[in-house]
Amino acid sequence: MFLVPVSRESRQLSRLFDDTFERVFGTAAAPEGVASRSPALDVAETEGAYTVKLEVPGVTKEDVKVSVEGRQVTVQAQSQQTDEKKDGERIVYRERSASSYVRTFTLPVEVDQTAAGAKLDHGVLTLTLPKRSAKVAAQLTVS
Repeated sequence: MFLVPVSRESRQLSRLFDDTFERVFGTAAAPEGVASRSPALDVAETEGAYTVKLEVPGVTKEDVKVSVEGRQVTVQAQSQQTDEKKDGERIVYRERSASSYVRTFTLPVEVDQTAAGAKLDHGVLTLTLPKRSAKVAAQLTVS
């Protein structure tokens, strides 16, 4: 395995790359001190619906917002950072932080919003998105 030593210069170079990447490709704005992430997602299809699973660890169901507009689905979620500090303790090192998740995707067929559902279980958000049925052609009476 090859290890690269971390120095002040390498951190500055990394920050420069991150800043340039964000300017070129853009990212969703997250509050200061909150990491913005795009959750991993799996999509499965049956004859009548799509099942979408997204990983959003550390998020409660109250902090998840799902919007469906036609074929476009947007998921936004934010985990909260808690200070679990006991009397006499001080934080020496911290890697866990608050995170903001944003993901927008477009499905091939419009979704029936009235029958759609969402469930959060062990950090995995499962969306059940029924396909909107094709409208049946109406018969007109010729007078």
